[in-house]
Amino acid sequence: MTRPSLQRYAVGFALLLGFDTLAQFGFKLGGAHAFPPQADWAWVLRLLASPWLYAALLGYVGAFFTWMKLLEHAPIGPAFAASHLEIVSVLLLSAWWFGEPIGVLQAIGAALIVAGIVCLALGERATPADAH
Repeated sequence: MTRPSLQRYAVGFALLLGFDTLAQFGFKLGGAHAFPPQADWAWVLRLLASPWLYAALLGYVGAFFTWMKLLEHAPIGPAFAASHLEIVSVLLLSAWWFGEPIGVLQAIGAALIVAGIVCLALGERATPADAH
């Protein structure tokens, strides 16, 4: 892989991670804003007035288009694995923003996700290009 393509992948994966994380946080904060649910128009209007709902939609739409663009160019193994890195980013941001504790199992799981992505990326680099 050439250096420009690595930079392009890094930017693409960073965008994907950002959009995915925005979507998860948007739904968390939008749900908190909409609580308690009620069966009336005031609740629907309150939900539609929440900026977090639109942040979540922006996150999902942005993640979709970023993912589609990455699939055109990036190797599928590392791309698929890296698309799940938002689990780690949401875990870390939730600890910082919401004060949620990170337990030993969550830390081990996050480390295993990152290790798996690194292994796939290194394995992809070691594989000849015509083996795909």
